Amino acid sequence: QLQASGGGLVQAGGSLRLSCAASGRVSSINAMQWYRQAPGKERELVAAISTSGGSTNYADSVKGRFTISRDNARNTVLLQMNSLKPEDTAVYYCRADTLYYNDYGAPVVAASWGQGTQVTVSS
Repeated sequence: QLQASGGGLVQAGGSLRLSCAASGRVSSINAMQWYRQAPGKERELVAAISTSGGSTNYADSVKGRFTISRDNARNTVLLQMNSLKPEDTAVYYCRADTLYYNDYGAPVVAASWGQGTQVTVSS
């Protein structure tokens, strides 16, 4: 239900923009987060945005470099990553509380994860 894209290989100091789009039966995305997991490390929260987009939070390690935003009309959330560092190398996952309607027409809110997109920053 969530499709993440935009990862790739970039040199230190470069930029990438990740996108996470809802598809299928998803009607809307509520609160949404980006996580990352580097080899041998636990998954960590990178950035979060509220349903309206009016509230955002960032891990200290990315503050001032990453910006999370959303386009509710397109059910899409973006992560703009600037001034990338080698330590940003990880698989990035989007997670969201998604609203969809089940076979009986009842609204359901469920946690959904994207498939992950690799970000590699070379020194």
